[in-house]
Amino acid sequence: MIRDKRYRKNATNYPASRIPHPDRITTTIMKILSIVLSMVAVSAFCQSKEHIGAWETKDQHQTRVITYVPGFFSVAIYNVADKKFIGTYGGKYVVSNNELTEKIEFDTQNPDNVGTERIIKIALSKQTLTLTGATSGAFTRLDNGTPGKLAGAWLITGRLNGNEIQRMTPGARRTMKILSGTRFQWIAYNVDTKEVFGTGGGTYTTIDGKYTENIEFFSRDASRVGATLTFDFSLPDGEWRHQGKSSKGDPLDEVWTQREKLGI
Repeated sequence: MIRDKRYRKNATNYPASRIPHPDRITTTIMKILSIVLSMVAVSAFCQSKEHIGAWETKDQHQTRVITYVPGFFSVAIYNVADKKFIGTYGGKYVVSNNELTEKIEFDTQNPDNVGTERIIKIALSKQTLTLTGATSGAFTRLDNGTPGKLAGAWLITGRLNGNEIQRMTPGARRTMKILSGTRFQWIAYNVDTKEVFGTGGGTYTTIDGKYTENIEFFSRDASRVGATLTFDFSLPDGEWRHQGKSSKGDPLDEVWTQREKLGI
């Protein structure tokens, strides 16, 4: 009983000015929760790789498609209706917190950007990716890296010569194919001279051992836009064996290797 009286006495005499108002407590808790949830959201974004896949934004003048695969990206700018190729750039990237750091390997519109790094602010909300920086805009998701079986960044490492595959080691001059789950782009370029020799891309499917491209842009020959090309594909030992005929009708038999495997 004595303890109860002291407790009541102390509680009664405690200065009211020192007791936080309930509204202030609620506001403080909400601020803390907001900060924690934001940190969790950013961490989840980076760890779950929600940016992986293809994204698109367009208006009456142009379409921009960004393809992200782990460690590599490309941006293609074109007009399908006019069969006009406008530009492309891309290279490597890393994600940290809510920032994406790009290292440019090719850029048809601004070759001096090759070799430089730049930071892009990123924010993801449902099916929209918002970028702020050298690349800006709100992009709508086209896919999340599926269902195509060839998603990734590939470099050509072999070509049939006679009856044998002649191997090659990519150097400064490279031919890369970067594919999401439904989109593809190839780029031939040189990181030392900052040249781009050609590029093309569009949509693709991989069904029953057949790789089919639907061309939406082609820097070398606009008349190829709208064409559909079908090839045989297989993945022996994790490499892509690509066989069929080129856009010119010439026979081809190539080997492509993932950049991650090559360490390039």
